[in-house]
Amino acid sequence: MKMNDYIDDFSNHLRDAIEIANNTSLTSCTKEIRNILICGLGGSGIGGAIVSDIISPKVNIPITATKDYSIPNFVNEHTLVIANSYSGNTEETLYALEKCQLRGAEIAVITSGGKLKAIAEENKYNKIIIPGNQPPRAMFGYAFTELFFMLNHYGIIDDSFKSDFTKAIELLDTEKNNIQEQAMSLAKKMYKQTPVIYVANGFEGVAVRFRQQINENSKMLCWHNVVPEMNHNELLGWRTNVNDLAVVYLRNKSDYDRNQIRIDINKKVIAKFTENITEIWSIGNSLIENSLYHINLGDWVSWYLSEMNNVDAIEIDVIDFLKGELAKV
Repeated sequence: MKMNDYIDDFSNHLRDAIEIANNTSLTSCTKEIRNILICGLGGSGIGGAIVSDIISPKVNIPITATKDYSIPNFVNEHTLVIANSYSGNTEETLYALEKCQLRGAEIAVITSGGKLKAIAEENKYNKIIIPGNQPPRAMFGYAFTELFFMLNHYGIIDDSFKSDFTKAIELLDTEKNNIQEQAMSLAKKMYKQTPVIYVANGFEGVAVRFRQQINENSKMLCWHNVVPEMNHNELLGWRTNVNDLAVVYLRNKSDYDRNQIRIDINKKVIAKFTENITEIWSIGNSLIENSLYHINLGDWVSWYLSEMNNVDAIEIDVIDFLKGELAKV
């Protein structure tokens, strides 16, 4: 399969993930959960960041996503730790998990196999197993969806997310052609440019996903920033070294009204230095719909750019080299 096949199948991944979750038996937890830590990196880790963006305003306990060997000092027996590694062999996640085990945390696992699956089975941790042997970033829809089901099982969120996913799937299917056309138009503006992605606070995870897909699939450098924080620093950088940049604002009707105003003012400032500015408004009535819309569109952009750049979107030779060198140490 090529990367575009995976992207085209995105809504089916979401459907399949829902079916997997519904057919998975999880055991009850007697601990009082006071905080949540999601451990994961790359295509697995970004789901945790986006879930945190979506549910943090609605839940009464803090949720943190970590992408490192280390863990926050707050982790203890009252922490729900969700270890999320597609391969099940992500070095950093396994190191972090070991530290969480020593703290007596409540541990749950989302993986396709590997060492993480073995650890979950050995310790009888709650686990959701997803299809394996595919590029992790192409299977985002699985791990992302299962995180909601896992959090629902532990009573962190209610089951209203299920209808949001159903509506999001219908939306992606209905808007498939429009999304692809919009993505192609945006890719043409980004070709031979350095993309700059801006979002309002609360959607940074989605911007990171977009950036990562451009990095991995399109083999291009890219950066992102968040409003209002970038208003206090990066906005001043729009004076020098501003050639060959393609600015993209990922916008949502749900963005805070003062940030909407800030973005409109930002555009006026940046327009003095480049005409290559594009706004992409999401469709849908929930944060899940908005996020999945932007994610699918961004994935298509990264595919079209990979074709324009004449690169293999799936190839990760330099990452494999890094892992090989680390294995020697």
